[in-house]
Amino acid sequence: MDVRLRFRGIGLLLTLLICSPLLAQDPENEESLTAPGNDPHSGMDIAIENADDPTTQSLPLEELQMFADVFNQIRQGYVESVPDSELFELAVQGMLSGLDPHSVFLREKAYDSLQETTQGEFSGLGIEIGQDRGYITIIAPIDGSPAEAAGLEAGDVILKIDGESIRDLPVNKSVEMMRGPTGSEVLLSIGRRGVADPFDVTVIRDIIKVPSVRSRELMDGYLWLRASQFQRDTGLEAIATLAKAQAEGPLKGVVIDLRNNPGGVLGASVDMAGAVLDGGLVVYTEGRHPQAADQYEAAAGDMLNGAPIVVLINSGSASASEIVAGALQDRRRAVIMGTRSFGKGSVQTILPVNDTRAIKLTTALYYTPNGRSIQAEGIVPDIVVERAEVTSVESNRRTKEADLQGSLSGDGGPVDAQSESEALTELRNSDNQLYEALTLLRGINLLTPEAPAKVSEEKNPVTAALGTPFITACTQIAMRGCFIEPQGQRQ
Repeated sequence: MDVRLRFRGIGLLLTLLICSPLLAQDPENEESLTAPGNDPHSGMDIAIENADDPTTQSLPLEELQMFADVFNQIRQGYVESVPDSELFELAVQGMLSGLDPHSVFLREKAYDSLQETTQGEFSGLGIEIGQDRGYITIIAPIDGSPAEAAGLEAGDVILKIDGESIRDLPVNKSVEMMRGPTGSEVLLSIGRRGVADPFDVTVIRDIIKVPSVRSRELMDGYLWLRASQFQRDTGLEAIATLAKAQAEGPLKGVVIDLRNNPGGVLGASVDMAGAVLDGGLVVYTEGRHPQAADQYEAAAGDMLNGAPIVVLINSGSASASEIVAGALQDRRRAVIMGTRSFGKGSVQTILPVNDTRAIKLTTALYYTPNGRSIQAEGIVPDIVVERAEVTSVESNRRTKEADLQGSLSGDGGPVDAQSESEALTELRNSDNQLYEALTLLRGINLLTPEAPAKVSEEKNPVTAALGTPFITACTQIAMRGCFIEPQGQRQ
């Protein structure tokens, strides 16, 4: 072996090891430790404060020599020539992937994609797309997007991008072609139903904000709030959504849907959980270094004023989703429903190496307010409800009192007051877990009914003659079933 080459490799590796703390100067956490007040240079601080630790000072020279030997063998003997820079990146990638499933080396595209995911925005056209018979179909343009401004419509088929046919091209490749620098143009060839010939549309790329929170009213006073992932502003979006719903009328209950939410930024999950907690601990983290240990508290004041909450989770609910579910479960603020969550209880810190490279390194574990670690265990629901298809077994053809000949008529009350609306029936058939969550919220509210309306004695001669207290006593007895005739005929 060439001795000079060996020492050159060792020298280069020593340089990388010594300089790496200086290169990683703006750590940013996926399950973020960069909450307000934390030093954005914590990665560098860790390296400096642990300078006296022998594990950070001593370098295994024999292992470094072995690395240099292997490095040289690959350079000289591999079937194809591989640039030294790529070999070093592969070595770094191997080091990180051998630690745990979540520590990885991020090259340019992966780094950009991660930043877009956590920030919830990117430069593009602003369309939701799918693929049909080999072509990209526009599901819907995002409100206020360049696509909407250019006149693109739901159902349009994209035939070409910048003159290049995209038939049978993978969706991710088509997405890459449509994204680009803000202000740049992209030419789309569009096919539209009812228009004989394809036509071209020029769209100017711009920053697209991708909302992570959706909501809708399930019934009067019952809100469904869905978070698809935890971006930087997800917690603030959830707070704004709840505030808007409350402005339209009091909320009787909320379903927070975190199913298939893979997680994201820790701070956003703290914001969401903290909004419905009246102060106190939300989550805390512990790691090898003091900087990895932190506590996250909720501000005083529950914006729902104690209204009941059900949190839906499943095996796709991970990380930041589990932080919300675990906090609300430990603090007895919500009922957790669904199936056991994924069980990712670790925190990753993003350490930029340069403008286009970074490492994502596991730096801490997080714990729920009661000290539970979710790692590899997950959140166990209070009420287990599997996703299933629901089929009604009770027939509506059974004979009822009203069907009997000569039966007495009712008092003119509402007909079929206990029957489900078409919307509820559709919900039960399409999403049984959400239906059960809504049913539980309604049941909780039944335990605290509104005060009964007062009946005027002038309009009720019985009350006027016997007195209100007597009628009230009779009503209480009747509610216990004393005067209820059992169904069926006496023998």
